[in-house]
Amino acid sequence: MNLPIHVALIGYGMAGQIFHAPVIQAVPGLRLVTIQSRQRERVRSDWPEVWVSQTFEEVIENPHIDLVVIATPNDTHYELARRALEAGKHVVVDKPFTLNLLEAQTLARLAQERGKLLSVFQNRRWDGDFLALRRILEAGTLGEVVYFESHFDRFRPEVQNRWREQEGPGSGIWYDLGPHLADQALLLFGWPQALFADIGMQRQGAQAPDYFHVLLRYPRLRVVLHASALVPGGSPRFVVHGTRASLVAYGLDGQEKALKEGRQPGKPDWRAEGGEAWLYRPDQAPELVSLEPGDYRRYYEAVRDAIRGQGPNPVPPEQAVRLMMLIEAGLKSAELRREISLEEM
Repeated sequence: MNLPIHVALIGYGMAGQIFHAPVIQAVPGLRLVTIQSRQRERVRSDWPEVWVSQTFEEVIENPHIDLVVIATPNDTHYELARRALEAGKHVVVDKPFTLNLLEAQTLARLAQERGKLLSVFQNRRWDGDFLALRRILEAGTLGEVVYFESHFDRFRPEVQNRWREQEGPGSGIWYDLGPHLADQALLLFGWPQALFADIGMQRQGAQAPDYFHVLLRYPRLRVVLHASALVPGGSPRFVVHGTRASLVAYGLDGQEKALKEGRQPGKPDWRAEGGEAWLYRPDQAPELVSLEPGDYRRYYEAVRDAIRGQGPNPVPPEQAVRLMMLIEAGLKSAELRREISLEEM
C-alpha cells in the first residue's frame, strides 16, 4: 500500500489559498499537513486540521514532510526551492519557476544531484479549452497550423496594492501570465526560431508591466501571445488557423472562478464550466466544439505518481528551464526593441 505523501504549503496568498491548498486536499494520496503563513487565523479558519508553521526552517527540518509546495512571491522562489531541495524534500514551485535562466539551471542541477522531484505548477495545461485544443490539433482537424493566437486579457483599470503590480523583481504581467501562455505554446509547437516582444505599462499609475504582445516566429507558423489589464471584453482566448479549418475559443476555463468562490474539486457542488469554442470549415456552418472537462487535480495526481515512481514528472525541470529561456528572451527583446534569435539557445 502506498503511504500518504505529507505536503507543506509555503505561502497563503492568492496562489496558496485558491490554487494549491484546495487542489492538494482533493487528491487521494496527498495530505496537506502544514501551511507556513503569517495569516494564522485565516489558515486556521479555512483548514482547521492543518498545522500553521511559524518558519520555513521549521518546515524543511521536519522529517515527516515529503513535498514542499512554494506559493510565495516570485523573487523568493529560487532561494526557498534551493533550501528545500538541500534539506532532502521534493519541491513544487508555482510559476514562474525563477526570475532568470541561471537560477532555473541551478535548481535543475541540484534536484538531479539530490535525486528529488522538482516540478513547476503549470496548471493551465489542464484547462478545458486547452485540452480540447490539443485533441483537435492531434487529430489533424485543422490541417497544418499556420497561425496561433493566445490571449489572457482582463479588465483591471485600477492598479492594485499587491506585489504583482508594484515595481520590483519578478513583478508584472509577463512574469504573471506570460509563463502560462508561453508554456502552452511550447507544448503545442516546440521551440521557435525567433521572438519579438513588446512589454509595457498602459494603466494610469502603473508601476509594473500590465501589457505584453509577443510574436514567436517558426518557419511557416506564427504564434502571438497577448495579455492586457485594459480589455473590457470581446477578445478571444484562442484563434487558430490551419490549412483545412480554423478554431476560435472564447472565455476562460471555469476552475479559477469556482475555486475563488470556495468550491472544492470533487465535492457535490463542484462545477467549473466556462468558455466555448467554434470550428470553422470552408463552405460549412460553424460548429460548436465540445470542451474537455478541465481538472487541475491531474497535475498533483501526476506529482504524486512521480514521487512514488509510478509515472513521469508532469512539468520536469528541463521544460521549466526552457520556458525561462523564453521569458528572459522576451525581456531582452522588449528592452532592445528588436527580434531575438532563438535558434542557438
